[in-house]
Parts: sequence; structure tokens; C-alpha cells
Amino acid sequence: MNAAASRKLHLENELRHAIAEDELRLHFQPKVDAASGQLAGAEALVRWQHPQRGLLGPGHFIPLAEESGLIVALGDWVLATAARHLRKWADAGLEALRLSINLASPSFLQENITQKCCDAMRCAGVSPQQLILELTESLLVVDAENTIARLNDLRASGFALSLDDFGTGFSSLSYLKRFPLDELKIDRSFVADLTKGGKDAAIALSIIELGRQFGMHVVAEGVETRAQASFLLAHGCPIQQGYLYSQPLPLDRFEALLRNGGRFDLDPSAPTP
Repeated sequence: MNAAASRKLHLENELRHAIAEDELRLHFQPKVDAASGQLAGAEALVRWQHPQRGLLGPGHFIPLAEESGLIVALGDWVLATAARHLRKWADAGLEALRLSINLASPSFLQENITQKCCDAMRCAGVSPQQLILELTESLLVVDAENTIARLNDLRASGFALSLDDFGTGFSSLSYLKRFPLDELKIDRSFVADLTKGGKDAAIALSIIELGRQFGMHVVAEGVETRAQASFLLAHGCPIQQGYLYSQPLPLDRFEALLRNGGRFDLDPSAPTP
């Protein structure tokens, strides 16, 4: 075995150990209603508290999880942990917010995915209506009929469904109108330069209008400036997520935000949080 293969195998074993031995952590990036400055939900994002290398972002281990097949076990951990946090916050009398998690294609394509999601919520004593499952566009072009059936099952069970990074994949509008989705997320690549006009602004505005016509919520990702926030708000997209409001927060800091009422200072003269 060459050095590269040996290192990959070592990292794979480390990741398997991390999933089993509670080295993973969830961080939470707020979604904010730009019209009111109120917390409108959050996205749960996985991190790895590596015993030697410190806190690792997803770029350090998600590709490995996908290649090795560990992505399903990782997704199971995220699902169960998110449900437990929702229960913990409810018991503490904190706001009953909706939490989003990313559902990778291998997890979604499991025959028992609806049962698995329902079981996780039932074990934690939490309503499925508090969880939003974020999917990628790549799912729309693989076995559409079975995908639609799975989505209908999940939605009938109470879960909300979100299409992440909308506009960056290969889905057609004919697919979009057939899929039972509740939310579209505008990819950060279209948000970065939207205040300059041009194609990015046109795409972002088209997604907002699509959401309105199809009765879906629209969330803008990657909002980093007040100009972007104002533009999106003025054009009908108040729910926003990005570093203007907050980076993904570790559990203790996110719970502090919940205890403080989930308010954000949107005064244009105030420094960026």
C-alpha cells in the first residue's frame, strides 16, 4: 500500500471512530428575518473535534465520508443529534425554532429514510414539523419518480423540504414544479454581486419570484453586507443567512442567543455581528 492510500485508510478509520465516540459537533448558523431582526431558524452544520488537529470544518472530512460510504452514518448522527438538541431546548423553555439539516444523496436514497427520520424525532420526543431537510439539485435528475415518492412520504410525515444552492445544478423548471418542496435557497454565488445588477441579480430575483409563484419560502445564503440584505429585503426575500448576521455558532453560543431572545441589531450604523 502506498503512502497516500495508507493515509486515506488511517483518516477513514479516524472518522469512523469519531462518529462512534462522539468527536463530532453541531454548529448552528442563524437564519434571520431581515425585516424584524428576529431569529427565524437555523441550519445545523457538522464539525469534527479532532483530538490532535482541533476543530475541523466539513471540507476536511465530508469528501472522505462520501468516498468511504461513511456519509450515511454521519447523516444518522446529525439527524439524531439535531433532534436531541430540539428536545433539550424545548425542555429549557427556549424558542421552538425550526432547524435545517443537510440530507446527502446516499442518505436520501435509502428505502427506509422516512422511517429513519420519523424514528429519530419520535425517540427525541420532537415534532417532525420542527425539522427542515435540505436536499441538493442533483437529486432531481436521478430517478425522478422514486425521488418524488420519497419526498411525498417525508412531507406527509411532517418534514419540510428545502432545495439547497438552487440555481447551481442541473434541474429543470419542469422538475421543480413536480417536486413537493417548501423552500428554495438562493446560492451564495448569486448573492455576492447582486447589488451590481447584471446576471446574478436577475437570477436571484427570478428565484424569489419562482418561490412566490410556487408558494415556497425563499432563503438567501451568503449574505455578508448590509447592501445585499437591503436589496433582498426590498425584493421580497426577508429570510437571510450569512456572516452579516452570524457565522455558524458552537452550541453554547447558539443557546445563549436563544436565551437572549434571538434578536439581531440591524441598525445600518452598527458593526457587523
